[in-house]
Amino acid sequence: MNMFLVLTFLFFAGSLIGWGIELIWRRFFSANNPERKWINPGFLTGPYLPLYGLSLSILFSMSFIDVSFVKGEWAQKIVLFVIMALCITVLEYFAGLVFIKGMKIKLWDYSSCWGNIQGIICPQYSFYWALLSAVYYFLVHPRILEWLYWFTNHLAFCLVVGFFYGVFTVDLCYTLGLSAKIRAFATEKQIEVHYESLKLALQKRNEEFREKRRFLFQLHTYGRNFAESLREALADNLLGK
Repeated sequence: MNMFLVLTFLFFAGSLIGWGIELIWRRFFSANNPERKWINPGFLTGPYLPLYGLSLSILFSMSFIDVSFVKGEWAQKIVLFVIMALCITVLEYFAGLVFIKGMKIKLWDYSSCWGNIQGIICPQYSFYWALLSAVYYFLVHPRILEWLYWFTNHLAFCLVVGFFYGVFTVDLCYTLGLSAKIRAFATEKQIEVHYESLKLALQKRNEEFREKRRFLFQLHTYGRNFAESLREALADNLLGK
């Protein structure tokens, strides 16, 4: 099968599934959301997380690694899951580092976790990656080729995936423009923007705005409101350094 089509499908599926996983995690389990609100977990506006799309592609590739040098079937599986988790952890580290160094934005923060490195990666979440690798290997991988063949043989679904990439590209361009504004502010104030804290602050301000002006300002655009909320949240120094 054409590897481009395989990776296209995997990135699409992984990005959507990962967004759903993070949505549930941050709603019910994350310590950074004590009020237990529904929060878009993604850096982008839409319901997708590219990191998970890339991770699923890595898991697919790593599943074919020969670990026969290890004795015992279960020992081989454990070694394979460890390798998968390490690969995704490395991807997570470099992705986090690019945003911190290049954009002054910290998308996630593991600073409170034991053994963390720069608050970007830690053993706890690497263990979670190993568990997800096992789930993928036993439940998803045996069926993934069947799904891929189905994908390539259904034109309508191919159009859905194509539409996804079109929306994703527009979303990415918009978010990068917004990130440039955040980076300019962070550079000026010499701070590191914690993205989760920013989203919580913006959500709170938007809720207050809707409560106070829902009658008089029904035609007020969300875009303008968001821009104003962004400036206020940053100016009030609601973000951790």
